[in-house]
Amino acid sequence: MDTTNRKGMEKLYLKRLFILLFLFPASLWAQDALSETPVRSTDTEAINEIVTGLNTVWMLLAAMLVFFMQPGFALVEAGFIRTKNTANVLMKNLIDFMFGSILFWFIGFGLMFGVGGFVGTPHFFNLDIMDKVIDNGLPIEGFLIFQTVFCATAATIVSGAMAERTKFSMYLVYTIFISVLIYPVSGHWTWGGGWLMNGEENSFMTNIFGTTFHDFAGSTVVHSVGGWIALVGAAVLGPRIGKYGKDGRSKAIPGHSLTLACLGVFILWFGWFGFNPGSQLAAATGTDQTVISHVFLTTNLAACAGGFFALTASWIKYGKPSLSLTLNGVLAGLVGVTAGCDLVSPFGAVMIGAICGIVMIFSVDFIDHILKIDDPVGASSVHGVCGCLGTILTGLFATEEGLLYGGGYNFLLAQLFGTTVVGCWAAGMGYLIFKGLDKIHGLRVPNRIEEEGLDIYEHGESAYN
Repeated sequence: MDTTNRKGMEKLYLKRLFILLFLFPASLWAQDALSETPVRSTDTEAINEIVTGLNTVWMLLAAMLVFFMQPGFALVEAGFIRTKNTANVLMKNLIDFMFGSILFWFIGFGLMFGVGGFVGTPHFFNLDIMDKVIDNGLPIEGFLIFQTVFCATAATIVSGAMAERTKFSMYLVYTIFISVLIYPVSGHWTWGGGWLMNGEENSFMTNIFGTTFHDFAGSTVVHSVGGWIALVGAAVLGPRIGKYGKDGRSKAIPGHSLTLACLGVFILWFGWFGFNPGSQLAAATGTDQTVISHVFLTTNLAACAGGFFALTASWIKYGKPSLSLTLNGVLAGLVGVTAGCDLVSPFGAVMIGAICGIVMIFSVDFIDHILKIDDPVGASSVHGVCGCLGTILTGLFATEEGLLYGGGYNFLLAQLFGTTVVGCWAAGMGYLIFKGLDKIHGLRVPNRIEEEGLDIYEHGESAYN
C-alpha cells in the first residue's frame, strides 16, 4: 500500500513539474509581449534626453568660453593703447556685448537664421518662430546665446582698430549696424541656410563650383567681417595725432602695458577652445567626441605655429624677437585655422598657422607704411587678412576636398569666392556707415580731447588715478 501511494505521488509531482515547465516560458513570452513596447519606448526617451542634455551642456559651456574672450579682447586692446584712453576702450568692449546681446535677440537672430535666400525673416523677439525654423535638437534659448557671443566677437574687433580717437556716441551707433545688419546678413549666407551654403541641386554654388563654401567656426563669418569693418573704419577716421610725420613716415606709438596684452592673448587662446570645438554643437556620440578632440588639437597647433613663425619673422625683419608681434602671431594662427579646423590634418593646421603668422607681420607693415592706415592693435591684419587667408588655405589643406590632397580646384575656388563676397559686403557696408556717420555728426573727437585723453572727456573718469 505504501509503495503504491508513493509511486502515485511521484507521478503527480512529475505531472505538476511538467506543467510548470511548459507554462513558465509561455508566461515569460506573455509578459514580454505586454511590456515590450513601453520598456523600449521609455529607454529610447531616456537616452534621447541624456544625449540632448549632454549636447546642451557642451554648447552652453562653449558659449561661456567664447564669452570669456570678451575680457581677452578688452585686455589686448587696453594693453596696446595709451593709459589716457584705457577706460574708453574698456567701456567699448562692455558696450559691444551689452548692445549686441539685446539687438541680436531682438532682430539679428532672425535675420541670420530665419527663412530666406539673401537674408532671413525678422523674428522681433519671438523665439517660438525661430524654434520652428531651426531644428537642431537643442533648446532655442541656448542656441541663441551661443550665436550671440559670436556676434559680439565680430563687433568688438572694430573697437581696437579705431581706438584713441573715436567719439563714444558714434561707437554706439555703428555697433548697432554691425549687430543688426552687417554680421547677420553675411552670417545668413554662410551659416543660416543662405546661398553660399546651399548645396541643393541646381543651387548657385553647386552649379558654379560643384560644392559649397565652408567656414566651420568663423574665420570669414566672424573675424574677417570684423577685420574689414575695422580697416575701413580706421581709414575713414584717419590716423592718430603724431602717428605720421611731415615726411609721411610712420612713428611708433607704444601701448602702455604688454603685460595686459599678453594676459589678454592667453585668455583669447583659452576661449578659442570654446569658439572652435564648440561649433560642433554636440558631444554625446563617438563621432562628435572625435571631431571635438580633432578641432582642439588643430586649433592649438595653429596657435603655436602662428606665434613661433611670427616671432621668427619679426626677429629676422627687425633684428629683435618682438613680443607684441608674437602675441598677434598667436591670434593670427587661431583666426586662420578657425575656418577649416575640422577638415585639416594636424600638419595642415601647423602650415596654416605658420603662413598666417608670417603674413600678419608683413600685413601690419603694409597697412601702416604703405596704406597709411593707423590700426593701433593690428586688428585689420590679424582678423581681416588672416581670416580670409585661413579660409582660402582650407581649400588647399582640407584632407578630402583640398587641392593638395587631390581634391581639385573646385573647393579652393568656392572658398576664394566666399571670402571675396563676404569681404566686399563687410567693407562696402562699413564704408557707407562710417562715411554717413562722419558726414552727419563726425566720427572723431576734437584734437584737444585726443591729445589729453578720451577717458576724462568722454567718461569723466580715468582707468589710472
